[in-house]
Amino acid sequence: MNILVVEDDMRVADFLLRGLRAEGYRVQLARTGPEGLELARNSDLSLLLLDLMLPGLSGLELCQTLRAEGHHVPVLMLTALSETEDKVSGLRLGADDYLTKPFAFEELLARIEALLRRGREQRPRATTLQVADLVLDRERMQVTRAGKLVPLTAKELAFLELLMTAPGRVYSRERILSNVWGTNEDPLTNIVDVYVRRLRAKVDDGHPVALLKTVRGVGYRLDAAPG
Repeated sequence: MNILVVEDDMRVADFLLRGLRAEGYRVQLARTGPEGLELARNSDLSLLLLDLMLPGLSGLELCQTLRAEGHHVPVLMLTALSETEDKVSGLRLGADDYLTKPFAFEELLARIEALLRRGREQRPRATTLQVADLVLDRERMQVTRAGKLVPLTAKELAFLELLMTAPGRVYSRERILSNVWGTNEDPLTNIVDVYVRRLRAKVDDGHPVALLKTVRGVGYRLDAAPG
């Protein structure tokens, strides 16, 4: 999940970069409109976070240029301007959503997830997920490792599916709770750690390569990379 942040205010940019990276997103930063346009043209992006007032090229002009060139990356505009005309202009020029500063980080995350989910829903859903020799068949709701069936409960399967949809992405405990158990769970509970131990016992034990990894102080990821 690659996000490009185009923001010239370093305090806001630093806040966004630290917060989004803690949630497991890969984040790039551009501080001017022309730099943002160049990166957007040449990067494989999942989302563009775009400030409206930028040096060199405004957010509206940047968005309009990308759309005219046929780029369909979701665009979430961030601005201190709250006038309806500004929002309407941005949406008409191709922005997908608008968020007025100051904003709560949780609201930003919710809007990002909604845009990413909308993008996924518009693409055909993969019936099979695979990381190394771990395979999840979404139609049969079955998991195999090295060709052998791995029996999982419904919650274990939902947890594993979340990790397998974005191999290498680091998911915080809070994000896992939100996606697998719903937002009403206590974020201080150790249920995530309990399920990680269960999944490791079923998915990794007895195999030479461990796929489910802990990222200290951040969360968990699933991939075949060392470490």
